[in-house]
Amino acid sequence: MVERLNRLDASFLYLEEADTPMHVGGVLILEAPAGGIEALADLVEARLALVPRYRQRVAEVPGHLANPVWVDDPDFDIAYHLRRSGLPRPGNEGQLLDLVSRLTSRPLDRTRPLWEAYLVDGLADGRVAVITKTHPALVDGLSAIDIGQVLLDVEPDAPAPEPVEWRPRRPPTGAELVWQALDEYVRRPSAVVDTARDVVTDVRSTAARVSGVAGGLLRTARKTLLAAPHSPLNAPVGRQRRVSVARADLDDVKEVRKAHGGTVNDVLLTVVTGALREWLLSRGEPVVGGTAIRALVPVSMQDEEAVAGNRVSSYLVDLPVGEPNPRVRLTRLSYAMRGIAQHGQSVGADSLIALTGFAPPTLHALGARAARGLSRRLFNLVVTNVPGPQLPLYAAGSRMLEVFPVVPLARGQGLSIGMTSYDGRVFFGLNAERDSVGDVDVLADLIEQEVAELVESAG
Repeated sequence: MVERLNRLDASFLYLEEADTPMHVGGVLILEAPAGGIEALADLVEARLALVPRYRQRVAEVPGHLANPVWVDDPDFDIAYHLRRSGLPRPGNEGQLLDLVSRLTSRPLDRTRPLWEAYLVDGLADGRVAVITKTHPALVDGLSAIDIGQVLLDVEPDAPAPEPVEWRPRRPPTGAELVWQALDEYVRRPSAVVDTARDVVTDVRSTAARVSGVAGGLLRTARKTLLAAPHSPLNAPVGRQRRVSVARADLDDVKEVRKAHGGTVNDVLLTVVTGALREWLLSRGEPVVGGTAIRALVPVSMQDEEAVAGNRVSSYLVDLPVGEPNPRVRLTRLSYAMRGIAQHGQSVGADSLIALTGFAPPTLHALGARAARGLSRRLFNLVVTNVPGPQLPLYAAGSRMLEVFPVVPLARGQGLSIGMTSYDGRVFFGLNAERDSVGDVDVLADLIEQEVAELVESAG
């Protein structure tokens, strides 16, 4: 019996379009491995046995009688999914990000397992990079966002698993898929209702969701005066992307929190707000005292020192870009976040699951399809913050130095910002539509400047 995609995983596929591929990206920077990138390639191949789904593809049921199913890919070719690339030595960060931008722009092949990884050498100081692309329908568990997580160990000398021979099972025929779907209906009649609902709310029909399950999102929007502020961040999205990155020390962020109050997440939102303010001014956009940019902010509901859990709530937050004083910005954001939490002005996880396919296992992917047809009206951008481990991780004995998330864009949105903390630092990944937000590198520089200004204000 094949394993069928549940409604959540299927929704990730149904709501994807050519101009807005939904894969979550990651950029891992590693010290030079003793065995070169071939050592990393051998490790990935050895560990595929730990994630059997990475050898499976999606098979549609004829007539869409039921959700798609996972089947072994009899033509699985590791060389297609795990590719080598190189930069002209000594490769710099700009060259690496150009490569990341090109790879981020390309959708994954639906006829194959929904992941790719690129091993890149040629960086300065002998470092290597691992660029990952993973479809949210593929992963299972918040701690396993993409194939990059399969690579990592807490010890530099962790042994690779013993090779396991893999023999694909024969994929079912179309007739067998239909028969299995009908058999499920007989054994579980409610499946007919579920499938009918899925068909009605398929790729291009969101009206039922808006009026029904999306009520939580709309109620939140009403509390924030419905329409999001006008912003150059909302523009038609083409197929090309530009990716940029920024960094901060986690201790600096905590010092600001101690000096001025709030949470680590509040401080990071303040950093993003200040950077957006200066970015708007640099583009000649009108910025007055009341100017705001609305962000959809998924927040892990846990202690900031703890390992990432699976309780998530998402907030529509007006970022006060019109406020020139960074300390006042932090105070306003801290107050707003507390008020939203206390008065229930959050988008419930259940509403987001039914509306967009969001679930805690793919927190960074929230921005890809949050309110697909409504994003222009309800918010201007998505800002995700996923806390990571505060200890070094290793791949094939090589220490991971940095890790940057690449959050996909929703339709009508020109920018998404992902943040990840790791080993005492915070890493920002900015994914932008190439034409409308082509100066995303300026925004990345402004993020680092804003951190420095807040640290200075903390004394």
